[in-house]
Amino acid sequence: MAQPIQHRCEFVLFFDVENGNPNGDPDAGNLPRIDPETSHGLVTDVAIKRKVRNYVEIVKAGEPGYDIYVREGAVLNAQHRKAYERLNLEPEDKKLPKDEDKAWAVTRFMCDAFYDIRTFGAVMTTKVNCGQVRGPVQLGFARSIDPIVQHEVTITRVAVTSEEDAASKNREMGRKHIVPYALYRLEGFVSASLAEKTGFSNKDLDLLWEALENMFDHDRSASRGKMASRRLVVFQHASKLGNAPAQKLFDAVRVTRLDPSRPPRSYADYRVEVDLAGIPEGVTVIDRLG
Repeated sequence: MAQPIQHRCEFVLFFDVENGNPNGDPDAGNLPRIDPETSHGLVTDVAIKRKVRNYVEIVKAGEPGYDIYVREGAVLNAQHRKAYERLNLEPEDKKLPKDEDKAWAVTRFMCDAFYDIRTFGAVMTTKVNCGQVRGPVQLGFARSIDPIVQHEVTITRVAVTSEEDAASKNREMGRKHIVPYALYRLEGFVSASLAEKTGFSNKDLDLLWEALENMFDHDRSASRGKMASRRLVVFQHASKLGNAPAQKLFDAVRVTRLDPSRPPRSYADYRVEVDLAGIPEGVTVIDRLG
C-alpha cells in the first residue's frame, strides 16, 4: 500500500457553463439549482463527485485499486461481499465481524479496492456491513460568481410518439432549461489525518487534480451545454495539521467582473487573482490551470 499523503491541502476550482444546465434540481422541474434568496447558481458536491468518479472509471478501467464503489447500476451489497469473499469470511446480517482485526480488515479492503471510498469516504452499514469511513476529500457546493438566469427554451421534434398522435399532429414540443453563461467557484478540503485512515496517497491526490481539470471533457451532453474547468488553485500546507486557516486561504482568491454594465458571457469577462502577499508562511500555492 502506498504511503498516505503527508500534507493538508485546500483548493479552489473555477468552472463555467455556456448554454447548459450544470445541475438540475429534481424538486423544481429540473431547473438549474439556485440559491432562492440571491439567485446565485448552485452545483452540489454530489454532482462534482459523480464526474470525478466517472473520469477515474474511464482512465483507470480495470486497474487494481481503482474500482468505483458508487457507479451506475451497482448493487452496494454485492460490492460489500467482495471484501468478505477475499477474506474468506461469512457476513452476518447488518453486523461487522466480532473480531476487531477482521472488522478492520473488511473496511480496509474496501478502501484499498475502491478509489472513491478512500477519497470521499462511504457509509457501508447495509445488510452486508463493511463499516464506514470518513474520506479525506470533502467538497462544498459550487456557487456562481453572479446571479444566474434560468432560461427556458422551447424545442421541437419532427417525429411524434404514437400512431394516434400522428393523426392530429406532425411534431412534438418540449422544453429545456439553460443558463446562458455562468462562472462557478468550488472550494474543497483534503485532510492528511483522514488520509492515514483510508490510505489516500499522493498518487490518488494527483489523480484527483487530473479529474477536476478534465472531468467535463468526458461528461458531454446536450443538456449540460459547454462546460469547462478554468482554473484550479491548490494550497498545500507544509504539515499534516496545516499552517493557516482554510478561510484565510480562500479569501486570497478573488474574482472581479471586468464590465459590470453588461451580463457576463465568457470566462474572459472575469479576472481571477490570487493574493500571494496574503499567503502565510508554510503554505505553497500551486496554480494548476492558471
